[in-house]
Amino acid sequence: MALRSAVLKHLRVKVQPFHLSPFPISFNVFGRHLSEEVRGSFLDKSEVTDRIITVVKNFQKVDPSKVMPTAHFQNDLGLDSLDTVEIVMALEEEFGFEIPDNEADKINSIYLAVDFIASHPQAK
Repeated sequence: MALRSAVLKHLRVKVQPFHLSPFPISFNVFGRHLSEEVRGSFLDKSEVTDRIITVVKNFQKVDPSKVMPTAHFQNDLGLDSLDTVEIVMALEEEFGFEIPDNEADKINSIYLAVDFIASHPQAK
């Protein structure tokens, strides 16, 4: 992933981290529930799935007929690690936030991308 870091360093603008104020977040006694205000800021999983599938289908090295919500980038779509980095970068552009390298390394399938992006408060 050193290649990804080098590419991002020269091609991307550094994005300031998003900080949530502790005040709008409310937890119940056990600390398990976020307030409606915070929960409402996440994207719908079906919308995220549709947008990710569109991004992957538009990637030039992918056969669109093979793209499904359960598709693995390497095993099912035949992409290599650099292609996967490019897909993650395209997802960053689509959803308007930077995915940290340690998280990007874990995204190797559409369903993992959906899970990560749908649960991220900065996704637009």
